[in-house]
Amino acid sequence: MNNSKNFFEIFSLPEAWELDFEALDTKFRALQKVLHPDGYANKNDFEQRLAVQTAATINQAYQTIKNPLSRAQYLLELKGLDADQESHITSDGQFLMNQMLLREQLSEIKANKGPKQALTALSIDANKTAIAIQNEFASQYQVEAYNEAFSTLAKMQFATKFVNDISELEADLEEL
Repeated sequence: MNNSKNFFEIFSLPEAWELDFEALDTKFRALQKVLHPDGYANKNDFEQRLAVQTAATINQAYQTIKNPLSRAQYLLELKGLDADQESHITSDGQFLMNQMLLREQLSEIKANKGPKQALTALSIDANKTAIAIQNEFASQYQVEAYNEAFSTLAKMQFATKFVNDISELEADLEEL
């Protein structure tokens, strides 16, 4: 397995936002089976290290492609854009204001330990927003509007973090 291949090539998939996830899962399982380090236990040190490195690359590629946020970042990196979101924030004031309001709602729910219906409604809205942002990115990427897709990626990061924070609070409330 050549480490210089991009992650899509590893799985023989087109370099695209829209993917056949069943094909990705099938190819991932097949590569894991053939290239798993346990299968190289009786080989020399070099072959064992190579197997471990290859398995790590396959796992990283799979996780990157499977996750919408990391897939979007990776696709833009392949197009020459530095998609490091630590240094890029959206300039969409309305979006940022809405994010602040949503964060306040989540804080209120967290402080009051419920109500569960409010958290469920917030979760549904947050997931719808995240999907809409992913669709916006997909449209921009497809027409090669990479700078716009890059800006949308910043929004995707906010939305993904918010969905994850809701999931964490839901899990915490389940434990009570």
